[in-house]
Amino acid sequence: MLVALAAVLGIAFVIAPRILAASGPGDSFGDESDLREAFRTAFVEYWRSGESGFSPSLQRIIDYWFRYHAAKAVIAAILLIVLVVLSILLWKVFLKASGLGVGMRFGLASAGILATTFALLSLMMAMANIQGAVAPFASLLPMLTGGATDGELADTLNQVKHRLADSPSAGGRTPPALDVMITDFSRYHVAMAVVAAIVAIVLVVMSVVLWKRFADTVQSDRRTRCVLASFGVLSALLSLIVIAVVVANTTNAADPVPGLSALFDGGW
Repeated sequence: MLVALAAVLGIAFVIAPRILAASGPGDSFGDESDLREAFRTAFVEYWRSGESGFSPSLQRIIDYWFRYHAAKAVIAAILLIVLVVLSILLWKVFLKASGLGVGMRFGLASAGILATTFALLSLMMAMANIQGAVAPFASLLPMLTGGATDGELADTLNQVKHRLADSPSAGGRTPPALDVMITDFSRYHVAMAVVAAIVAIVLVVMSVVLWKRFADTVQSDRRTRCVLASFGVLSALLSLIVIAVVVANTTNAADPVPGLSALFDGGW
């Protein structure tokens, strides 16, 4: 049942968000290329307006992108819970499989590793989509630089890059649209820093608990000690990686202009 539910959620993660995001009138986009073209056109219009408030066409796209990422985040979170439960059950069965043959034990271990891997992927997808839902405008910005850029868009991007290069040091007036971009880009990294910090704490606690259980397990129970040690090492290593993500995103949130400049230069 859990495997079937995970499969359904995996399919829903790919199909459902686009359907759910298109809940408003006129908020449907054929595919990503249609969304990219619509966003590029709306962005040029927004930049040239000289206003900080989003134009109706841009707001419509941002609202769509928020719903899209929110749907993906919810589905990924549910999928994560299902896969964690499935992983725990598989590893418990593996630890109690002393009376089974080598082939069956190998199959259970392989299934446990696969479920754990997919759980980690679901965690990454949930984190990324929470970030996108918190700052949908910033998460749309990479669409401006991917693919061919010419005409009005190329001129607009050149103006943005020029303003970003002058912004912190020139002391002049920053265009309202650029202020909004900088603020939302900072929020984008704050969101990931907060989410990653929570995940890091969970991983550290998990590592401590696993190593404590490892120490309390009798040495004759080699299979249990091996599983506990493996997950203890994995959670410790993952916590270090996630802590690095926290530091990187905190740095970008504190000083978002270099990262935003790199984005518009195509280096993000």
